[in-house]
Amino acid sequence: MNSPELAIRARRAAFNRALAEGDLAAIGPLLAMQAVLVTGTDSAVLAGRKAQLLAWKREFAAKDRTIYTRQPDRVEVSAVEPIALEHGLWRGVTMSGESLASGSYTAKWRRIGEDWVIEAEIYLTLA
Repeated sequence: MNSPELAIRARRAAFNRALAEGDLAAIGPLLAMQAVLVTGTDSAVLAGRKAQLLAWKREFAAKDRTIYTRQPDRVEVSAVEPIALEHGLWRGVTMSGESLASGSYTAKWRRIGEDWVIEAEIYLTLA
């Protein structure tokens, strides 16, 4: 694996930890200011870091909240631009252990300075 791929996988692991722990402060630095997320079931669009953080804040406040994990299968790094695509599987499980949904996803990353940030994510609900 090359260094950008390792960095992106490490950032994804940090994002998964932040979601599991309900750590809103840890999510912000992982998202580009204009990051876009398209949800898997209803294709709702969350545009911008602020909108995503508000959505996660609401999710973290839920009594039996859902914990989402993303498991990257592969990361394709561009040889000509500081960008990459992550492809993998996602899953949402309640705090009580009930599996709610799962599917596949793609995330576009961009290196800004020394850090890789998520510019866009699109999710497909399969189960």
